[in-house]
Formats: sequence, structure tokens, C-alpha cells
Amino acid sequence: MKKLMTLVLVFTVATMSFAQKSEVKAMDKALKNSNFADAKSAASAAEALMGNMDDKTKAKFYFLKAKAYYANGGATDADIDEAILSLDKLKELESSIGKLRYTEEANQMKDGMLKSFLEKANKAIADKNYSEAAKRFEKIYRMSPKDTIYLYYAASSAVNGQDFDTSLKYYNDLKNLGYTGVKMNYYATNTETGVEEAFGDKSTRDFAVKTVKTHIKPKNEKTKSKRAEIVKNIALIYVSQGENEKALAAMSDARKENPKDLGLLLSEANVYLQMGNRDRFKNLMEEATKMDPNNAELQYNLGVLAAEAEDVEQARKYYEKAISIDPKYVDAYNNLAVVILQGEASIVEQMNNLGTSSADNIKYDELKEKRSGLYREAIPYLEKALELKNTNIDAAKTLMNIYSVLGETDNYKAMKARVDEIESSATGN
Repeated sequence: MKKLMTLVLVFTVATMSFAQKSEVKAMDKALKNSNFADAKSAASAAEALMGNMDDKTKAKFYFLKAKAYYANGGATDADIDEAILSLDKLKELESSIGKLRYTEEANQMKDGMLKSFLEKANKAIADKNYSEAAKRFEKIYRMSPKDTIYLYYAASSAVNGQDFDTSLKYYNDLKNLGYTGVKMNYYATNTETGVEEAFGDKSTRDFAVKTVKTHIKPKNEKTKSKRAEIVKNIALIYVSQGENEKALAAMSDARKENPKDLGLLLSEANVYLQMGNRDRFKNLMEEATKMDPNNAELQYNLGVLAAEAEDVEQARKYYEKAISIDPKYVDAYNNLAVVILQGEASIVEQMNNLGTSSADNIKYDELKEKRSGLYREAIPYLEKALELKNTNIDAAKTLMNIYSVLGETDNYKAMKARVDEIESSATGN
């Protein structure tokens, strides 16, 4: 009786093994005919028998299942996720048993997937389909977690697509991963053209400089950290959702980690500005200038933030400081003129509200002279901006209009000719 039971057991196991291999063969056959639906059906049947598969058959099964679900790139997102999971299981299995029968092909298949997803993501960006781009970039990251930059691209795309819930999730993932986005770029100057060129990696650059000697002046340059931007975006999304406490907590955590990070300080100031807390905003701005008092770009950015907060005097101070540090800072001259001319609106409103009495006429003339004073104060900054950048159409047009109002006919005609010249060059006429 025992012998009979053993024979039955052996027969049953042999039958199951045959069934497993039969289903795997059915998957293989369907795939050779590009019949992905049948291949998926056979995969489902084979999966039910996986408990008795040997490692060799399992490896083949995982590989074929991935091909079946991927369907040469024509699968749904859910099926592609299943294909990726199957490839991961294959690589894990073959690594554990020390036999890499399908791993190389699996890697090639994954590379093809990544390339396809990247092409689709870039096309979605070009088409301004940011939601689709975010999904593609996120999938690339899930397939290759070491390439964290794609999760950053996914977050940025989601923001552009106004999908703030999704972008918040991605940004928080980046924050928790400690992602900074900092990388080293490698440059050298082409000896023939004299132009500085970028290289993909250090070894290629060094080969060009030291071996073939086509380049000189090697230079390494680190990119700026994206940490401040990420935390700022997290905080601003929280602010937009009315979650002010979470916004401030996000900033606080980041600044505790990097108390000397100027970018984070400015981001925190911006959050307070968004929340309407201008006193705290102003205090943080002052703290920033103490951290780096001779940074022209910082002074300029502080001027922009102060102008946005409608603190005209503070904005002027920052723009003037930026110019004193860097006398060729074109945008600082432009913005300083803009800040000065902001006072015009109030003057014009007062002029329009006056009546026709003798007192009103006197007041009108006083206001008119006050407005002319603003124009004359702004002229030197606009002229300097145009001198530093001769295609500065905004400065040229503003000057033209100012000269017209002031009745300076010769200056008006000269500036009108300048405007026509700039616009003609821009259109190629």
C-alpha cells in the first residue's frame, strides 16, 4: 500500500512538472508569434503552478512573463508595472542561485523600457502634457531608483501640470531621500576654437586634455543644490492648501539640517511672504544680507522680494546695493527704474481727481512737476541699462515714452529710432 502511494505521488509530481513546463512553452510560442494576450493567459496558468517549479524554470517564466506583459511597449501602465516586477524577481532569483541565464537580456529589456519611457516623457513635455510626463518620469525612477533625478523631473512636471497633490508626494520623497541634485560638471577649452566645452565625465575630459591634447584649461564645477527649491515647493504647496503649520515645519526641518544654507533661508522668507507675514519676511531678509553682504545676486533677489511685498524703499536699497557691488548688473538698473516709476500711478490718480478751480490748477501743476521729477530720476538708470545691453527694448521704449511726456523732442526722436532699430534686428528685417 505504501509503495502504491509513493508511485501515485511520484506520478502526480511528474504530471505537475510537465504542466508547468507546458505552460511556459505555451508562453514562449505565443511570444514568438507576438500574441501577447495568449502569452499573458499562459503566464497566469503557469503562475498557479509556481510552487513546484525548479529555479531554472522559474527564471525562464519570469523572463517570458515580463515580455508578455510589456508587449513590446504597447502595454497599459498596469501591465508595464507587472513586467518590471517580473524582471526584478528574475534578477533577484538568478543572483541568489548564481546562474545569470536571463539577466543580461533582462537588463537589455529594461534599458529599452527606460529609453522608451524617456522618449515618451520628453514628448509629453514638448506637448505640454505635464501630467503624462510626470507619470513617465516617475516610472523611470521606479525602474532605476539610483537615478533620483527622474523623480525630481516627475515632481517638477506635476507642478507644471497643476497636480499639486502628486508633486507634493514626489517632493516629500525627494526630501526624505536627502536628494540634493548636486553633481560635478567637467569642462575644458578647445585649443582650436578657444571655446570652453562640457564633457560627460572626468575621464573623457582628462583624455582630451592629457592624451590627445585637443583641450586645455580643465575645470570642475559643482552644480547648485536643489534642496532649497524642493523644500520651498513643499512649503508653498502646503501654504496653497491652507496647511501653514506643515509649511513652516517643512522649512524648520530643512534649516535645522542646513542652518547656513542661504537658499533655505530665502525660501523660508518667501513662505512667510506668501502667508502675509511681512514682518517675519523682512527680518529674514536682513538675516540673509548679514550672511552674505557682498553678493550682488542676493541683493537683487532681495530687491525683487521686497518689491513684491510693496516695500518700495527697501527694494530701492537692495537694488542700489546690488549695483554698488556689480556696476554692470543690468537687471538691477532696470528694476530700480521700475520701482521709481511705481510712484507715477498715485500721482496720475491725484491729477485725474482734481477739479477746475484755481487751487486745483495750482495743485495739478505741482503734481505734474512731481511726476516729471520721477521721470528724470529714472532716466539715468534706464540709460545705463540700455548702455550695458543695447538690445534692451523695454528700457528703450520706456525712455522713448518718458521723453515724449517731458516734451524732449530730440531725445524722443533719437530713442524712437533706437527702438525701431532694436525691433528691426529682432525680426530680421
